[in-house]
Amino acid sequence: MDLFTGVLPFLHVAEERSFRKAAERLGVTVAAVSKAVRKLEEELGARLLERTSRQVALTSEGTAFLERAREAVAQIRAARETVAQAHRAPRGPLTVSLPFILGPVLLPRLARLQARHPQLTLHVRMSDRLSKLVEEQVDVAIRLGGLEDSSLVARRLFSTRWMTLASPAYLARHGTPDHPSRLERHACLKFVDPRGLTREWHFRESPGGKPAVVRTRAAIDVDHGPALLDLAAAGAGLCQVLDFMSDARLREGALVEVLAEYAAEGPPVHALCLPGRQSVPRVRALLQHLVEEPRAVTAW
Repeated sequence: MDLFTGVLPFLHVAEERSFRKAAERLGVTVAAVSKAVRKLEEELGARLLERTSRQVALTSEGTAFLERAREAVAQIRAARETVAQAHRAPRGPLTVSLPFILGPVLLPRLARLQARHPQLTLHVRMSDRLSKLVEEQVDVAIRLGGLEDSSLVARRLFSTRWMTLASPAYLARHGTPDHPSRLERHACLKFVDPRGLTREWHFRESPGGKPAVVRTRAAIDVDHGPALLDLAAAGAGLCQVLDFMSDARLREGALVEVLAEYAAEGPPVHALCLPGRQSVPRVRALLQHLVEEPRAVTAW
């Protein structure tokens, strides 16, 4: 049984919902595509596509097979590319997905990567939703927080920590808190996530102690992270953000950190790719570059 003969034709038909468009992508006749898919169905003993004069639709068996077929084709392509480019410099298109919050940190690094390897063409896709690497043809997705999809290869890029910040003017008027429990006396500027939930602040119970969540009343809440920094710099109160967001404000002196000895660890940043893709020269170059370049080069 030669399952691979009809897999690529089936994959193109399923993605295009058209035998004609699949034939154009493959550079063959419609009859050849139809024959290849029909033979695949016979060998599998299952109908993968429902065909009418107007449309093509996937059966339940076709939907299940499509998901696995995409993964298999992606891995085969990665293996071929790895062998073909093993001794070549990184080149060609490289699609990277970034959440908006990490853009100011990582976009300068991507620019420097492209400068080092001018034959690379970077396609950067900014999105806060989780990308489907196969369907969206994403080579590397950079994500902040815990990992859920164990089928992906993950490379840890850097760690983060929570920073509590205020302007010197605010602290001069209201004093500097010396313990998280004192925050109830201060104006707290808090973030509201896309679900409408207010994020509580994270600290350690004592210097070097266990993590703890400290609930405070919000004097102002906002659904945009950089706006917290604007409000804090304007003297409206204290805010808590991830460390990489505050670098520029700290350098300028617009904000200062408080309660640093109680600061808690934040979510880690990982690069994710499909199994096998980490060996492709352009993907490998990106991962090495992001890991090796110091994270100190950041600005919000």
